Amino acid sequence: MTEHVDDILTLLPARLKEARRAQGLSLEAVANLSGVSRSMVSQIERGESSPTIATLWNLTRALQVDFAGLLDSNEAQDSIEILRDGDVPSIENMGEGCLIRILSPPEDAGGHEVYDIRLKDGGALNSQPHGRGTVEHVTVLEGAVALTSGSVTDRLHAGDTARYAADVTHSIAALGGAARVFLIVKNA
Repeated sequence: MTEHVDDILTLLPARLKEARRAQGLSLEAVANLSGVSRSMVSQIERGESSPTIATLWNLTRALQVDFAGLLDSNEAQDSIEILRDGDVPSIENMGEGCLIRILSPPEDAGGHEVYDIRLKDGGALNSQPHGRGTVEHVTVLEGAVALTSGSVTDRLHAGDTARYAADVTHSIAALGGAARVFLIVKNA
């Protein structure tokens, strides 16, 4: 048992630092996101302090990493996670004449979300403001849409991409037939 605990304590600092760097976060950013002081995060990463379970939990939530996977001593294996077409989660009761297919994994909700949206002729997805600083990126795959962000509206056609504020009321509406868009929501 002691050897296993020692292995975990040896792996933990490097894994936390690796996760922080992979996210492109500074020590200060991790401190702000986790509620753990900057100096404590630094001490943990250097192996000078062993975190409590509560501290480790706060850090893994802030870094959006799996608690168990962080401590797994096995080397990462090459893999491909496949979600077949019929298994992609969908939402049909948001908007009018609108099918939303959720392409991002559930753990990305509230962070970086990816959607495939299919609009029937006259269909629309009308959205209330998201959190402050949220930005959306939409690419029209088929058809044409009217895109509204706040008081600004513009037309987009197949192949067009737009980036816009989503912390105001916004909408995507099909124009002159069915349309399909690829949407990325980047929450601040």
